[in-house]
Amino acid sequence: MIADFGQQALISIISHLLFISITWWALQSLNFEKFLKPNHVIQARLLLIFITIVIGATVSNFFLDYMIWSRQIPTMF
Repeated sequence: MIADFGQQALISIISHLLFISITWWALQSLNFEKFLKPNHVIQARLLLIFITIVIGATVSNFFLDYMIWSRQIPTMF
């Protein structure tokens, strides 16, 4: 039982990091310079990091929830 919590925690950490990395890679293809003020590079990078974390964590939570729900389906029968 306790080992399951450790495994779930490890899977969650890896999933979040994986999807945040994929999101960062995907957002690099967009041209954000059109929407930013000149000479605000640090704020722009910080905003991009926050957007990456929000999108990556949301997608990761979706997949983790889906995984948990799919494990619970056999308990219906």
